[in-house]
Amino acid sequence: MKNIITKFATFALAGYVAAQSAFAGNITMKGSDTLVILAQKWAEVYMQKNPETKIQVTGGGSGTGFAALQNQQTDLANASRSIKPTEIAACLKAFGARPAEHKVALDGLSVYVHEENSVKQLSLDQLKGIFTGKIRNWKEVGGADLPITVYSRENSSGTYEFFKEHVLKGLDFVASAQAMAGTAALLQGVANDPKAIGYGGAAYGKGAKALPISKETGGDAIEPSEENIVAHKYPIWRYLYIYVNPALEKDDVKKYLTWIRSNDGQALVKDVGYFPLPQNLRSGGVAANK
Repeated sequence: MKNIITKFATFALAGYVAAQSAFAGNITMKGSDTLVILAQKWAEVYMQKNPETKIQVTGGGSGTGFAALQNQQTDLANASRSIKPTEIAACLKAFGARPAEHKVALDGLSVYVHEENSVKQLSLDQLKGIFTGKIRNWKEVGGADLPITVYSRENSSGTYEFFKEHVLKGLDFVASAQAMAGTAALLQGVANDPKAIGYGGAAYGKGAKALPISKETGGDAIEPSEENIVAHKYPIWRYLYIYVNPALEKDDVKKYLTWIRSNDGQALVKDVGYFPLPQNLRSGGVAANK
């Protein structure tokens, strides 16, 4: 009985400490590597305006952020995909509530090749073939007679999961795909490899070439431009998110989330290379299951 009481007290104390983090003037953000550059910029500018608040930003992937949120080891989880039902269930078990979901930016998941690659565009079907290993040579899609080197993200990445679900339609990546620990590393690999292809957020494209993508082979290929992404014309677009335990969404945390979604916070989105939310999405959060 004593052990049971001790364990209960420890669990209760841990929950209390986590719940108090919103009041301490310190905010932790963890998760999506896609969002790291933007999250660091938000934190830097916000702390300049609010020196009493300290914000710590780390990456590791969307899955890592959700795990930290479940374990009450971060205030905010950055994610480049929406939360899964299993992750909602884990949060319900851990702190008794669904995380609040905040859309914080728009992104076009760009497909990158080496700058000297002669291929001008690809379709979703061709991408599926390349990344699953059905298409293995650039000449099969109008390029040079070179084997294709596939670069991907690690499986804890929300970008990996989004690409697998929306482009590969749930199929596995080719076994030879080189899994990279972050989008910056992936883009560096693509930029240095004339045979390479990879994918990542729009903010990481320096040094490689982003290809226009068509929904159908032979169809009109769409550039991952702001206009096309905001209008949802580009085939591989997505929202970027921040999730939070509703019990922590008050005081400093609430103020920070409100600022991120304000005109000032959204102006930084474009500076970094992503795309601001339309005005009708710049206020409030919604339950993660809606």
